[in-house]
Amino acid sequence: MTRETLAELRELVAAALERAGAQRAMAEATARALVLAEAQGLASHGLSRVAQYATHLRLGRVDGRAEPVVRRAKGGAVLIDARCGLAFPACELAVVEAIRRAQEFGVAYAGVTDSHHAGVIVDHLRPVAAAGMVGLGFANSPAAMPAAGGRHPIFGTNPIAAAFPRGNGDPLLIDLSLSEVARGKLMVAAREGRSIPLGWALDENGRPTTDPKAGMEGSMLPIGAVSGTKGAMLALVVELLVTALIGAQFGFEASSFFVDAGNRPRIGQAFVVIDPGALAGRDAYLDRLEVLVKEMLTDADVRLPGARREALRRRAERDGIDVSDALLASLRAA
Repeated sequence: MTRETLAELRELVAAALERAGAQRAMAEATARALVLAEAQGLASHGLSRVAQYATHLRLGRVDGRAEPVVRRAKGGAVLIDARCGLAFPACELAVVEAIRRAQEFGVAYAGVTDSHHAGVIVDHLRPVAAAGMVGLGFANSPAAMPAAGGRHPIFGTNPIAAAFPRGNGDPLLIDLSLSEVARGKLMVAAREGRSIPLGWALDENGRPTTDPKAGMEGSMLPIGAVSGTKGAMLALVVELLVTALIGAQFGFEASSFFVDAGNRPRIGQAFVVIDPGALAGRDAYLDRLEVLVKEMLTDADVRLPGARREALRRRAERDGIDVSDALLASLRAA
């Protein structure tokens, strides 16, 4: 293991992506996001993604020269075209636009189309919370889960995220995949030669499996008691919010992120920003939020969402991160 600072890791990741064909701004935005994920203990969305992104750049599944643009805008609605580049610069632009429009109109909806894997969705909402606003985030991904009652994968794991700022203290940061676990956890388990628990995934024949490779070739199980119907229905809602509204591809139209060759996924992300001042008022919002937080914390075992991530992030910013020599070697070779 080697201890690396976050700045060192960001430069290492950016250099690897530039070698693979990403222009500097795209490489830097992606590096910031991946290192932030790693700093929060989210290895499935951190440095382990660099080799995957680099391969997609080299094989043309991502356009490394792409620069996101505003394709259409009307009032509080704005559509960002990622132009088949890595998702992070487009998501950054979408959030900046959404904050600006929410400040003017009270609420804004920013969609990102023709995009790629967007990492930890709630991290895109950090600037929203910093601006004193409430943020919601959604994304689809290549097909990994069936519809309710179905067998073949149609929806991605389709995460939902939210950020709620507080007057004093870290924002509440909520981020969940609509599968039992994020698919990236199978990727990490497969790379490390570990089995996965029953209840995470099915193999290609629809049978429960503890083999992460079989699960990646099969389908993920949606969240929800027994049948997974609730998770599948929520995945449908997210799928439509980030495709039909903004013109992105459905999950079943996009090649898996976990294969080298394939199409440009052209999937979507969406961000909703709400100004509390346009509704009950900022002071009323902050007061009511703290009433709820206080009630939650009357139970000793309750941990506020995002608290663990923030503690790990602060420690990583202070002390750096221990990275395996094998992973460092792969970053330098990417």
